[in-house]
Amino acid sequence: MEPPSAPPRGGRVPWQELLLAVSLLTFWNPPTTAQVTVESVPPNVAEGKNVLLSVHNRPGDLIGYGWFRGPTAEPSLQIVSYVVNTQNSTTGPAYSGRETIYPNGSLLFQNITLNDTGYYTVQIIKKNLQVVQGRGQLSVFPELPKPSITSNNSDPVENVDSVVLTCGPQTQSTGYLWLVNNGSLPASAKLELSLDNRTLTIHGVTRNDTGPYECETRNPVSVGRSDPFTLNVLYGPDAPTISPSDSYYHLGAKLSLSCHAASNPPAQYSWFINGRPQSSTQELFIPNITANDSGSYACLAYNSGTRLNKTTVKTITVSEPVAQPTVHASNTTVTGNKDSVVLTCSTNNTGVSIGWLFNNESLKLTERMKLSQDNSTLTIDPVRKEDAGTYQCEVSNPGSSSKSDPVRLAVEDDRTQPNSGLPPGAIVGIVIGVLAGVAVIAALVYFLFIRKTGGASDLRDVTEHKPSASNHSKDHPDNLSNKIEEVAYSSLNFNAQESTKSTSASPSPAATETVYTEVRKM
Repeated sequence: MEPPSAPPRGGRVPWQELLLAVSLLTFWNPPTTAQVTVESVPPNVAEGKNVLLSVHNRPGDLIGYGWFRGPTAEPSLQIVSYVVNTQNSTTGPAYSGRETIYPNGSLLFQNITLNDTGYYTVQIIKKNLQVVQGRGQLSVFPELPKPSITSNNSDPVENVDSVVLTCGPQTQSTGYLWLVNNGSLPASAKLELSLDNRTLTIHGVTRNDTGPYECETRNPVSVGRSDPFTLNVLYGPDAPTISPSDSYYHLGAKLSLSCHAASNPPAQYSWFINGRPQSSTQELFIPNITANDSGSYACLAYNSGTRLNKTTVKTITVSEPVAQPTVHASNTTVTGNKDSVVLTCSTNNTGVSIGWLFNNESLKLTERMKLSQDNSTLTIDPVRKEDAGTYQCEVSNPGSSSKSDPVRLAVEDDRTQPNSGLPPGAIVGIVIGVLAGVAVIAALVYFLFIRKTGGASDLRDVTEHKPSASNHSKDHPDNLSNKIEEVAYSSLNFNAQESTKSTSASPSPAATETVYTEVRKM
């Protein structure tokens, strides 16, 4: 810190009368109310640093200054005095050797200590012997050391112990702040702070309270933060987990089981097969298992820190691998909507489950399909076109499974079943018959016309159905233009019948069509 001006020369003032006058004036005359102020530069100073008490609003006609430790100008607490004309200073009873007064009245403290904290008073003597005073304050704070965290319990047990963390060292005018997991403390009933925040209590500690924790110390001149502190919470073991999850194996397979339990410190493991102790390792291995290896497998986990243990039991079943089954069909080529088929799955294994597949997918049963009680027989009655495809059965036990070779089912149309509609051949036959009928009618008309011109008797012989003319007259045989000579009707019947293999089938009455033709000659 640079002084406002060069420091004065040391030594006593030769003018004893002036000093006596200053003392008397200080004692007899109360100070005036001039607005003299004192400022600490800097306002807050760290221990061991320098600080300046600067005087503001000094009067111009002054004789000298005097500095005192405390809020009043007590002679016994005088630090130093200064005479402006001679630029000489005189130390007082409270002088420590670290103070220096400057011509502008400022007072410099070097290597300041905590004991220098407090109020200071400056007294100014004017030429008219009036006295004015100003008061200032020094705030000295220690340079905080790096804090550290201590714990009352180095190995707390989960849900059993509570932990008290302390931030040190303890210093005056210091604030304490706690952090966990690099953030502020969460609001929790299990966390408790002391009045000065220096201690943190964690009630009912758990594995989630391991931290890390940090404490921070603060005062106006420095900030310090501790190293991270992690709690070593003892917990577990939790219930062990045995992996893999498979419980069924076939003969001759390799059995490899692993046991794990959350625990601090790490758990110690032991295996038991059907109650018999095995190896005290985390893994159990049997290279070639037999049916005798079926049973209960127990893993015990033990925590030496908490002195707790937990056990998990797993049941292992060893079975023979299943052989490939076979499928037998009562008929592999059937007629749709007429025949039924029975598929049978044969296996040499016992205690197996049987399932069916259609075209390599799990069979979806319909109302026409029926399974036997043990699923070994599949009946389809009747078979339809959509049932054509490949069928397989699959047998399985808990340790293995096997599929049969596929059997293909072919479904043909039923050619003997009559059709409710007219086939194309019948329609063609009807058309041909109609055309033939028209030709016959045309020929008949032509024949009747020729016969009519040749004689009425001949025409009557040809007519199949001839009613009498209502107004026929024998007296006028030649007047053919005014009467109806003859009316002829012909009836033609055509049978429409589907061609089938059977010759005994009778034509349906609905398939007979009658065509009437009327021929008139005017």
